[in-house]
Amino acid sequence: MTQVFHMHPQNPQPRLVGQAVSLLRGGGLMVYPTDSCYALACTLGDKAGQERIRRIRGVPASHFLSVVCRDLSELALYAKVDNTAFRLLRSHTPGPFTFILMATRDVPRRLQDPKRRTVGLRVPSHPVTQALLEALGEPLLSATLKLPGDDRPLSDPDELEERTGKLVDLIVESGACGLAPTSVVDLTEGVPRVVRRGAGDTSAFEHG
Repeated sequence: MTQVFHMHPQNPQPRLVGQAVSLLRGGGLMVYPTDSCYALACTLGDKAGQERIRRIRGVPASHFLSVVCRDLSELALYAKVDNTAFRLLRSHTPGPFTFILMATRDVPRRLQDPKRRTVGLRVPSHPVTQALLEALGEPLLSATLKLPGDDRPLSDPDELEERTGKLVDLIVESGACGLAPTSVVDLTEGVPRVVRRGAGDTSAFEHG
């Protein structure tokens, strides 16, 4: 049976955070709030969870999920960050952006683009997300909670349980989130390239 935790959006209850982390470590799949929209998540090493997320989203194996980190220091463990990229990351994390960077050896091959060896990473600012990451002590593997056939991510708390209650193990409900996924910025080629415009101001990454 799917559990539903109602977490305070600014001061998430430590007891519930701990229970959520225990479920994740046991191979659970979670719906949780972020600073862009609600998302799906499992632990980084959970291969079965990765496939469950893809099935729920209705996306192929070529669709890569994001690695969600606590802070810039943790992000740097999983991506090769040069000085230019570091300055941009420092100015825009935490925030509603996903950055495409070259992966380090700490990133499992199944999470990398097989040709480019890149990985998508992000550092959300939502207090609930930060509390979960802090308690877990490692990144989450995540994807926007957008179901097949929908033109927008799920946001309404009542709708979360109604439409995902039989698909996931835990719903962390924390009020309404936004309706836009993250903006995606490629930082692998020296000059930033906006791959997708979503939440967040992308003007700092655009030229001309």
